[in-house]
Amino acid sequence: MSTRRILQGEPAHQQREGPAPGVGGPPPGTPQDPSPRPSRSASAKRQSPAPSSRRPRSARRVASAVTASLTALACGALLFEAVWTRAGNRANTWWTTLSNELATRPVDDVWILTGAAVAAALGLVLLILALTRGNRGKLPMKVPAGGPAGMRAVVDRRSAALILRDATMSVPGTSAARVRVGRHRIHVRAEVRFRDPADVKAELTKTVGDAASGQLRLAHPPKQTIHVRRSPT
Repeated sequence: MSTRRILQGEPAHQQREGPAPGVGGPPPGTPQDPSPRPSRSASAKRQSPAPSSRRPRSARRVASAVTASLTALACGALLFEAVWTRAGNRANTWWTTLSNELATRPVDDVWILTGAAVAAALGLVLLILALTRGNRGKLPMKVPAGGPAGMRAVVDRRSAALILRDATMSVPGTSAARVRVGRHRIHVRAEVRFRDPADVKAELTKTVGDAASGQLRLAHPPKQTIHVRRSPT
C-alpha cells in the first residue's frame, strides 16, 4: 500500500506530499527546533582567532647575555669574598676599601649619588628593553585569515625600499628615484625627464600605495611623502 493517500474530492493543490508520519521523518508530536544548526566550518571559523599582525618581539640576546654576565660576576665576587672573610681568612684590599667607603661616606655624597644615578639609568634601560618589542628595522605583513594563530610575517625595511624603488622606476617619465622606508612614512624622491611632474607625482602616489599594500602586503602601510623634480639633464 502506498504511503501517500489522495482523498477523493480534495483539490489537487491541497494534496499532501512528502513522507507519511513515521516514514523517513520524526514521529508525530515530536517538537521541531526552528533555529538552524550552524555548520562545522562556520563554528570553527568563529573559534579560531585571527592571526596577529604585530611586529614580533626581539630576543634581546646581546643585552640579556651582557646583563646576566655582569650580574653573575658581581654577585659571585661579593659572595665569595663574604664567605672568605667569614671563614676567618684575611680580606682582600678591595673588600676592605669598599666596606670602609660605604660605612664612612654620607648618603648625600657625590660618589654615592653618582652611583645611584648610574644604577637607576641602567635599570631604566633594562626596563625599556623588556617592555618594547624591538625589531624596529622590520615591518609586519598581513597574515592569511586561515593561518595558524602563532604565524607572523615581517619584511626588512631595506628590502621593502628596494621593491618600492623598482615600482617607482616603472612609472613612465621617472629617470631616477630614491626611496627610504621608515616605520610610519615612506619617503620618495624622484626625478622626471619628461611628462608633467604633477601627473608623475599622482601616478607615483598610486603606484607606491598599491605596491605597499598589494605586493608587500604590509599590515599597516606607512604614509607617503613624495617629492618630484625635473631632471637637470
